Amino acid sequence: MLHTVSTASRSWVGLHPVPIVCAPCQLHSSSPSAHGLGAPKMGNSGLSGLAGGIEICITFPTEYVKTQLQLDEKANPPRYKGIGDCVKQTVRDHGIRGLYRGLSSLLYGSIPKAAVRFGMFEFLSNQMRDEQGRLDSTRGLICGLGAGVAEAVAVVCPMETVKVKFIHDQTSPNPKYRGFFHGVREIVREQGLKGTYQGLTATILKQGSNQAIRFFVMTSLKNWYKGDNPNKAMNPFVTGVFGALAGAASVFGNTPLDVVKTRMQGLEAHKYKNTWDCAYQIMKHEGPLAFYKGTVPRLGRVCLDVAIVFIIYDEVVKFLNKVWKTD
Repeated sequence: MLHTVSTASRSWVGLHPVPIVCAPCQLHSSSPSAHGLGAPKMGNSGLSGLAGGIEICITFPTEYVKTQLQLDEKANPPRYKGIGDCVKQTVRDHGIRGLYRGLSSLLYGSIPKAAVRFGMFEFLSNQMRDEQGRLDSTRGLICGLGAGVAEAVAVVCPMETVKVKFIHDQTSPNPKYRGFFHGVREIVREQGLKGTYQGLTATILKQGSNQAIRFFVMTSLKNWYKGDNPNKAMNPFVTGVFGALAGAASVFGNTPLDVVKTRMQGLEAHKYKNTWDCAYQIMKHEGPLAFYKGTVPRLGRVCLDVAIVFIIYDEVVKFLNKVWKTD
């Protein structure tokens, strides 16, 4: 029999009260996660990954356009005049399917990325909650930073490197990658495993700041919305709006890092000595506005992505809290 000693532990922003089991009982049951769950937490992450995968399939053309614009170095004239011209040229030369070049790498990585992100956030937030089980904004930022760094190293860097190379390859006179597995095999054959980890520093900086900003904003907004009533219900619409705002904040906050990461992972990454040299050369030759290339298409995709993932994650947590009993 498990003995409940507290009902203070809640979801990652202190929303869903669940029992905490006493120490002797932990031999028989996992302690609750930051989302108010024990065993199901990886299932939640998997469902978030599936949600992200669906969202990626819908919005990937915006990711494609963003990446092409970020790769388009200043020239006379540049390859693309803007978002519409990039879409027009791609469809003209490669058909509608051309806008989905590189989709497979993000799709394959969506579930493990979500699992690492939310799993690490759960682990860190469990260590940093106060006596009432709440997580303040500052601690939410720190936990988000840790989650972002973990996902960058474990999943995102190789996933993004393959995606960028595939997209960049399509603009070459003679594209050499015939598909996801052929492309990965060629990259590893030519450059070794490190070829899939180009731009690691920039990716860590980008993903770390991404999740730090997003979890900080989400934690702040949810704590504000709940006020003095931690049991106040959150409907999916409000969660979605908060998620979209968190996504927008991350876009405006770290697009310069995203541009540097993209350049470091492109087919011409050899031109840069390291991440800092890449940033210096962009500033020197293209000016500060170049650090915000692709902001508009990235904004559309990221806002939708973060909103959808958090809505589904929260709704799944609510459901599992009803059916997964810990006492």
